Amino acid sequence: MARAGDLEYADRAYDLFVRDLRESATTRACIFGTIHADATILLMEKLEASGLRAMVGKVTMNRNCPDFLNEGSGAEVGDHLRDWLKRSAEFKRVRPILTPRFIPSCTDEAMRAIAEVQREYGLPLQSHLSENLDEIDWVSRLCPDSIDYADAYERFGLFGGDCPTVMAHCVHPSDREIRRYVERDIFVAHCPESNVNIASGIAPVRKLLDAGVRVGLGSDVAGGSNLSMFAAIRLAIRSSKLYWHMVDRDAKPVTLDEALYAATAGGGAFFGKAGSLEAGYEFDAVVVSGSRFPSPRVLPLRDALEQVLYLADDRDIEAKYAAGDEIFAHDRTKGRDA
Repeated sequence: MARAGDLEYADRAYDLFVRDLRESATTRACIFGTIHADATILLMEKLEASGLRAMVGKVTMNRNCPDFLNEGSGAEVGDHLRDWLKRSAEFKRVRPILTPRFIPSCTDEAMRAIAEVQREYGLPLQSHLSENLDEIDWVSRLCPDSIDYADAYERFGLFGGDCPTVMAHCVHPSDREIRRYVERDIFVAHCPESNVNIASGIAPVRKLLDAGVRVGLGSDVAGGSNLSMFAAIRLAIRSSKLYWHMVDRDAKPVTLDEALYAATAGGGAFFGKAGSLEAGYEFDAVVVSGSRFPSPRVLPLRDALEQVLYLADDRDIEAKYAAGDEIFAHDRTKGRDA
């Protein structure tokens, strides 16, 4: 995160990130930037030019972090956010989203400042929630007046309702928290590869889905190794099988249909009418070639879809559209376009 303060480095890093995101199956994304307003604006500029739709957050931190990443008092946090939001107003495809890194890195004063900005601008919010057990215990010590981790956000008015909210991970939610996810219309960004890579546990996706929680899929650039939604779909299914086998035999594994829904309409709903080909939705689409997966028979549509979802990666994408705009269309006779 600190190196993003160097705009030359940020320029190179965000070029690579936006290029990979553009070439991936993702049409819309919620993205954590860093605390650096200049670098976050640079990221937003690159995403705007890519044609993708995104919500991008300038991360807020003012405790339990190095001094060079500490934004100062609550008043300073509010000033930094307002300055960044004024500069964000020029973008059309890319929107700002408030982004406290997580409760342990934000003082009560900072959270109150974020809440004030949220009410002024009516912005959505993204953060982390219940990723690992040590973190949950840490929050209970930092916020002794809160019922649980979710309540540590809710007591500031930053948990659903008039503050559209997506929370990453939610690996260890209590039953009360799950009820609040539903009651407050919280979106959960399930990041299956991150669950495994950092050994934080496996999110109880079956329990969340059965309770009516809105679940989408995330790649978690820090905890994940690639941006592919194809990989996220497969990993969501595999990790749910591990959860069923090792944690709860009553928690049936996630089906392919459910994982595909989470990767499309499930997460897309956070952006409004997105993520589906139904009438009235914005046209987001990915055209995938099955040429790398020859079959000795003509496959029914369902079998062909399953083959693509289980075998394809971003190399197989022929064209992509977001909100009706063509992001790219590759001519295989000439090679990939720029």
